Amino acid sequence: MKQKAYFLPQFAGMIIFALGTPVFAQQGADRLANPDSTFVEKAAAGGLAEVQLGQLATQKASSPDVKAFGQQMADDHSKANDELRGIASRKGVTLPNTMDSKDQATYDRLSALNGADFDRAYMADMVKDHRTDIAEFEKEANSGSDADLKSFASKTLPTIRHHLEMARSADSKVRR
Repeated sequence: MKQKAYFLPQFAGMIIFALGTPVFAQQGADRLANPDSTFVEKAAAGGLAEVQLGQLATQKASSPDVKAFGQQMADDHSKANDELRGIASRKGVTLPNTMDSKDQATYDRLSALNGADFDRAYMADMVKDHRTDIAEFEKEANSGSDADLKSFASKTLPTIRHHLEMARSADSKVRR
């Protein structure tokens, strides 16, 4: 009976440790402050949408400028997504692998369009989206608390600003 008494506390300790492990793992994975966590989620979802919408533009656009812009979006955002995925992985954060409902609705709406109608709608959306992206990336670069994310945002900002200029240029051409 003494042996059982000794085994029971040891067994209970193992159970508590095993059950507590996910809690400790989650705490380790949740190392990002809320604003940084929100930025990662938005940037990942937005980047994924940019790639998929860019690929759609290469298929549906009639304007060579819009097709080229779409390809640039797919290429640049794929690279940024890979970099963000690496940072998130080191932080123990799981990124979405599908578009959010808002971006899916945009994709669905644009998928129904063709030619010049697609070009105008896509470019208007890209101008608006990149303005929003710039504001979010500037906020993270200036006020974020995670050094890796601040660096990522700062490094990515010039590319997003360039995308906005490209989007404005292509938008003005398809609106003529």
